[in-house]
Amino acid sequence: MASMEWPWQYSFPPFFTIQLHNETRTKQIAAWRNLVLDYHRITKQHILDIREAQRTPLFNNTTIDRKLPLEGIVMILDDLARTGNAEPLDKQKHRWHIYWHTLEEWADLVYSWVQSCGMANAVCTIYEITEGDNTIDEEFHGLDNEVMIKVLQTLGASKKAELFDDNQGVKFF
Repeated sequence: MASMEWPWQYSFPPFFTIQLHNETRTKQIAAWRNLVLDYHRITKQHILDIREAQRTPLFNNTTIDRKLPLEGIVMILDDLARTGNAEPLDKQKHRWHIYWHTLEEWADLVYSWVQSCGMANAVCTIYEITEGDNTIDEEFHGLDNEVMIKVLQTLGASKKAELFDDNQGVKFF
């Protein structure tokens, strides 16, 4: 796993306090959005639990003794949901899928791989796509199975793939 290179804002104490001025808050939320996506991409984490979030290095900078309040984390997750980069996994919105690429972007990456490998009209298992030797150099290698199923459903909606009923295999078109 690559190490996280924190942006300058991460060492700036006011970054961990949601700003009152609308324009400043908008820029702050955008910076947090980028940070959350970078962190999850680098650490290859796909799920964020807000009940544990304040204990993670992402939202808790122990060097400056600052952590983002829960309300701020919720604001950021709502913003990520608005951009298609997050989705709640439960009704209480405690657990969230984090997508450093939107589902549509992931679908484009997978379908480009399908086309470049000549996999059109071929059947694959989800394991082959996320863990197979043919995808080691692909960004979606190691992607969470639940996320990959959503990606394949996105491809299915555009008639580029058909996911089998058991969610273990897919046929690409």
